Amino acid sequence: MGLHPLEFSECYLDSPAFREKIKAHEAELDKTGRFIKELYKDGKNLINATKQLSLAQRKFAQCLGEFKFEYIGDAKTDDEKCIDESLQEFSSFLRNLEDQRELMMRNITETLMKPLEKFRKEQLGSAKAERKRYEKETEKYYSSLEKLLNMSAKKKEPQLQEADVSVDVVRQHFQESSLEYVCKLQEIQERKKFECVEPMLAFFQTAFTFYHQGYELAIDFDHYKKALQINIQNTRNRFEGTRSEVNELMKRIKDSPLEYRQTSPISCEGYLYIQEKRPPPFGSSWVKRYCTFVKEQKILHMVTFDQRSGGKLGETDSVTLKSCIRKTTDTLDRRFCFDIEITDRPGTLLTVQALSEDDYRFWIHAMGGKEQMQYLNRTHSRERGIDAQLDDLGISFVKNAINAIESRGISDQGLYRVGGVSSKVQKLLSLMIDDKSCDIDLAASEDWDIKTITSALKLYLRSLPEPLMTYELYKEFIVPAKCGSPESRVQAIHCLVHKLPEKNRLVLSLVTQHLANVAENSKQNLMTVANLGVVFGPTLMRPQEDTVAAIMDLKFQNIVVEILIEQHEKIFGDAPSISTNLATTTLIAPTRQSKKVSRQSRPLAVYNPQELDIQTVSPSSESAAQVNDETSAGSNESVSSQSSNASGTPPEKSKHPHNNINMSLPESTGICTATASWMNSPSPASLTPMQLGSGETEKSKLEESVTVVKAKAVYPCEAEHDSELSFQVGAIFHDVTLSREPGWLEGVLEGKRGLIPENYVEIL
Repeated sequence: MGLHPLEFSECYLDSPAFREKIKAHEAELDKTGRFIKELYKDGKNLINATKQLSLAQRKFAQCLGEFKFEYIGDAKTDDEKCIDESLQEFSSFLRNLEDQRELMMRNITETLMKPLEKFRKEQLGSAKAERKRYEKETEKYYSSLEKLLNMSAKKKEPQLQEADVSVDVVRQHFQESSLEYVCKLQEIQERKKFECVEPMLAFFQTAFTFYHQGYELAIDFDHYKKALQINIQNTRNRFEGTRSEVNELMKRIKDSPLEYRQTSPISCEGYLYIQEKRPPPFGSSWVKRYCTFVKEQKILHMVTFDQRSGGKLGETDSVTLKSCIRKTTDTLDRRFCFDIEITDRPGTLLTVQALSEDDYRFWIHAMGGKEQMQYLNRTHSRERGIDAQLDDLGISFVKNAINAIESRGISDQGLYRVGGVSSKVQKLLSLMIDDKSCDIDLAASEDWDIKTITSALKLYLRSLPEPLMTYELYKEFIVPAKCGSPESRVQAIHCLVHKLPEKNRLVLSLVTQHLANVAENSKQNLMTVANLGVVFGPTLMRPQEDTVAAIMDLKFQNIVVEILIEQHEKIFGDAPSISTNLATTTLIAPTRQSKKVSRQSRPLAVYNPQELDIQTVSPSSESAAQVNDETSAGSNESVSSQSSNASGTPPEKSKHPHNNINMSLPESTGICTATASWMNSPSPASLTPMQLGSGETEKSKLEESVTVVKAKAVYPCEAEHDSELSFQVGAIFHDVTLSREPGWLEGVLEGKRGLIPENYVEIL
């Protein structure tokens, strides 16, 4: 049974039972007070702990937001851009969550902590005050009563009456106090039911509101998560292909390291030990230096560098070479040595020591010696033993294989990813490209399983003397995969495909149409467009060089193939129109690399994405060779053309004529029929590819005669010299003419005439 009710009538009796009831009520209020105190303390601890959690979460979010992934190469794929931005997205989600948590903490303070503390202080505090008053009145009343009862009856009547009146007044105060105290006790007992529970309800409402906000954030995050999972899966698949190629290259280099030693027609470099002679009696010492020999100028640059000393660079010395002579062991008791005769120090010989006999031959050859090198002209190794040609037999085999695959195994899981037995694959391909045995109908024959046919088709494409998309156009195909909008990528690749030789374009069309059919059945065969891009990227296009830099572009090959599959009908349906060529040429302005300009030139302008969607990014190193057949299955969609420009830089200006650098007229960028925006000029004498390729006399005529009325800036530019013009995007130039300096125009802006980089403007 709960607490007994306190009857007001009992205040007058003040019986022992009544007092026990009051004690029970007081004990309950004391317990409630202790509960509220403990709850308040725990609530404070909870708030402080939550604040610490929030601070830690915010610090974690800040750490995420400040980190940036570095990438290898000169551009990122769309997937890599999303992955790069993911940490900032995670940071944003966490900060948003912590903002909600902070709001929850403020609400808990207002809706729970303050009301409970107010109830404890005001209600329980007032009950304690009433209790003290009641106890005081009790003491006073019963003391007065005892005093009255102890009075002698012999006292005079007035004194007795005065004492009676005094006790009656005290009794009345006691009874009033008792009534008010009893009322207060019962009021608080009833009030605590809602004044304690209502703040708790508000607390849980606040907490669940926070969790609901987290749920809403989770729903928002789910969409982002699914897209990011695709980006991650695509990147993982491309990584597997790239890792396979890198491991293969590393294995080849381990087998023949000298064959892969980096050489160039311009310079060679490596470590040499230089003999430094000292005055007697100290003799001489040998110092290891990293040397770079510039062949044309015959200059040898030497820098002191020792990895054991923390890798600090020392001073650089340069000497001009006249000749080099082998040093025999008769004159010097050290191997692999030769003397260098120095032009700028007549009669002085510099004695150097190579690291090995092969290294010695390398340097002797580079410096004009007579010992021959067997490994200087290295090319990319290809499939051996298969004489595949892009002839009628080869095209017939492609059609035959595609027909068999689509009729017998287009739903097979892992199609093109699961490889056949190597010996059977080579045997089938040898039969199909031999005119004596090529009449096998693979669609009707059960002798060859599907994985053998798919592997033979890939082997044929990889064994061609030149990939279908040609070495010549390789870099131009890579460029749109690195930059531009989805539409511009398709336009650029559409244009480039129609630059391919007719047979290459025919076979490429057959293969990509077939791959599009395979992708349509991806629910059964699990080969999505992204997966097919990974498998066929290095099969349909590849660079000639065998370098890590080339392998890093493998992911962009995959993107190009994805676009060919997704946009097959548009790309191979009709040749690109002239207007498409012109639009692409105008948007993708020629970079400084398209002019023969010194490498010391530097860009100044800043790309404005609000004005232009596309730009040309200088191609990176060539991509790698074929991808491993066992590359793992990828995501369910391709995002090959779903992002904007990666580099965010404008076309670069030609070097200013005052710098005395020899330059030729602008060349084609390789995107469509790129002759820059001159092709839009209404003038009959506008520049054309033929005119750009003409001789100096024709060039002089153009420089003197071609005048264009107006031009508009498509990039901002900051002048480097007084003779140049500074301008913002959208600036209009008047009286624009060709400058006598290649790559520059002359025009008037705001009353001032000066030089304008021609690839920063379009002709109106």
